[in-house]
Amino acid sequence: MIELKHIYYTIMDNEKEKTLLNDINCTFYDNCITAITGQNGSGKSTLTKIIMGILSPTSGKIYFNGKDITDTTVDERAKMGITYAFQQPVTFRGITIKELIDIASKEDNSLSKACEYLSRVGICAKDYINREFDKTLSGGEQKRIELALTLAKGGECVIFDEPEAGIDLWSFDKLNEIFEKNICYIVVSHQSRLLKRADKILVLENGKVSNFGNSNEIIDKLQKYKCKLVRED
Repeated sequence: MIELKHIYYTIMDNEKEKTLLNDINCTFYDNCITAITGQNGSGKSTLTKIIMGILSPTSGKIYFNGKDITDTTVDERAKMGITYAFQQPVTFRGITIKELIDIASKEDNSLSKACEYLSRVGICAKDYINREFDKTLSGGEQKRIELALTLAKGGECVIFDEPEAGIDLWSFDKLNEIFEKNICYIVVSHQSRLLKRADKILVLENGKVSNFGNSNEIIDKLQKYKCKLVRED
């Protein structure tokens, strides 16, 4: 369980202080998929990077299973069981996908076990297992492989920043399948199919929480917005 208490995040913009997150208070529960949505620039990715420790809040506290982790590093949080999948995957020249799976899972996987991770995200493992994770892969291929690496890492809390970005429509079914409710999932998304898969939805607007509750209730509210946040495609 992740708890955020009075989280603020400010930056200097043209010598003026700009608040990107303004008094965020919310709880992300175990055995629950929580989606974060909102218009571009509302603070979604900033919030997840603060949870992961990539960014440090200007003020406020972050708790993981009751422990204050506000001042811990990314590595420390990863060791605790918090995992992060970036919107734009980082590629690695000279390292095969099999080697990356071994690094992510911290074990020397059998070929069949490594292939399981790739199969879960809709990839024919035999075509990719010995390839390098580099720019020769398409954006959609990179995204799905990064999702496989995230599955291999495991953890008690897994954060996905727009996991649907760059993947084809067929992959949505596979994407939905990877969310098991035995851990805490935090998913940044605009897509209605992923939002409907969530148990709870947190809506950010100008760095503030404008809505937070059960997915059905929040989706009904979003669909009434003149400028909809939810995309059907």
